Amino acid sequence: MTLVDDLVSRFKAQLASEVVTAVAGAVLIVGLARLLDPDGYGLLFLALSVFGVFELVARLGIARSAGRYISEYKETDPTQLPHIVRTALLVNVATIGIAVLTLIVSYRYIVAVLGEPTLAPFLLLGAVFIALGASITFLQKVLQGFEAIEFVAVLEVIGRISRLVLALGLVIAGFGALGALWGYVLSALLTSAIGFGYLYRRVRRFRESASTIEPGLRRRIVEYAVPITATNTARVLDKRVDTLLVGYFLSPVAVSYYVLATQVVKFVETPMSALGFTLSPTFGAQKAAGNVGEISRIYETALVNALLLYIPAGAGMILVAEPMVHLVFGAEYRGAVVVLQVLALYAMLQAVTKITGNGLDYLGRARGRAVARGITGLLNVGLNVALIPTIGVVGAAVATVITYGLYTAANVYIVAQELELRATFLLKHLGVIAIIAGTMSTVVFALVGYISGWFTLALVVVIGGLVWVVLSVATGLLEVRKLVSVAT
Repeated sequence: MTLVDDLVSRFKAQLASEVVTAVAGAVLIVGLARLLDPDGYGLLFLALSVFGVFELVARLGIARSAGRYISEYKETDPTQLPHIVRTALLVNVATIGIAVLTLIVSYRYIVAVLGEPTLAPFLLLGAVFIALGASITFLQKVLQGFEAIEFVAVLEVIGRISRLVLALGLVIAGFGALGALWGYVLSALLTSAIGFGYLYRRVRRFRESASTIEPGLRRRIVEYAVPITATNTARVLDKRVDTLLVGYFLSPVAVSYYVLATQVVKFVETPMSALGFTLSPTFGAQKAAGNVGEISRIYETALVNALLLYIPAGAGMILVAEPMVHLVFGAEYRGAVVVLQVLALYAMLQAVTKITGNGLDYLGRARGRAVARGITGLLNVGLNVALIPTIGVVGAAVATVITYGLYTAANVYIVAQELELRATFLLKHLGVIAIIAGTMSTVVFALVGYISGWFTLALVVVIGGLVWVVLSVATGLLEVRKLVSVAT
């Protein structure tokens, strides 16, 4: 099997997982929005945003650092793999303990700062959720280093489906937003138990032949985790602190508007999440093998396909945001419409970073990526503080788009230094994609006024999709035969 065939096989497994988890996530988000009022919905996700900050401490960058060295040493010296996993696990247990203890000690202060007394029981239960969530992240990144993409895909499906069933079930049973959080916790417990069982069996085969750990390897794992941690810190500033600031300056209802819009964007970015997760460890392995030209062509193809899908999709999202929010979530969430329209631009940027950012860690450029993420993350906080009190929840979305645009440009610049990219090839295809998006948007804009219900909304989306397909095939950017081959 060729490298491309192997990547396609892994991508299909990961994409199937991402689709299932995205659908399950969408059903969960819609279900919670319908079953809970905006205040309860916002309170739940405000708590999850707080947990995200503490999870940063709980996981640091040690799992991804271990994944990078696993992808390297499984090719050069597999006997070191148990040592790498053991080192990363011990460090991660320590960081989880610190994060959990810190939350337990400080939860009353957090409640006071945010001015939400009803948040207290969420934060106490969150201590368990943080420990389990960090464990799942550890499993995903370490197993990604082993290139066990298919199992990670199965693990994600188990996690999301069980979360859907348990969270919605407990809400329907009358336990409210706190019951939903219990569903998250029980799902994470099940997922981590299955994942650690698999990891133990995966590593056990190397234990008998394991020599002593290579001198300096533990130090290199921890050192490489530092820039990754910096990147993760900035990512939290981008994805969590803005939600916290909306809660601080505004209200849980405003949080519900912002979170709802970000969840829609997360659903839309599913294919690129799968592709980025699949490609990332291959970047490092192929660079180590000297196959820079081959991985450069693969990256170019992935980037063009990402832009072909997400630039028109983002434009369409802007046009149908208002009727979609009203029909799917209800009129009480109309405040999310403008936020979603602004974040549609963020979805376009995510298409690029999903296949670029994580790959830089495996190419050994985590430091450069961390610097870019740190600068833009701090800028994001500053813009949020300036814009949220001025223009409300939309300010958080504007800040995200501005700063993430700068971060995306930095990612592309860094990867261009590592790979042999053809600027003329990429700019030519970008121009064609812009024409396709413009034509499709014109058609959709002309039809939006006729949307009056579910059927007409679906009809407009389908017509827009058909225009996109016809133009993409006619320009040669979308090859039906290859698409069918990947799908089957």
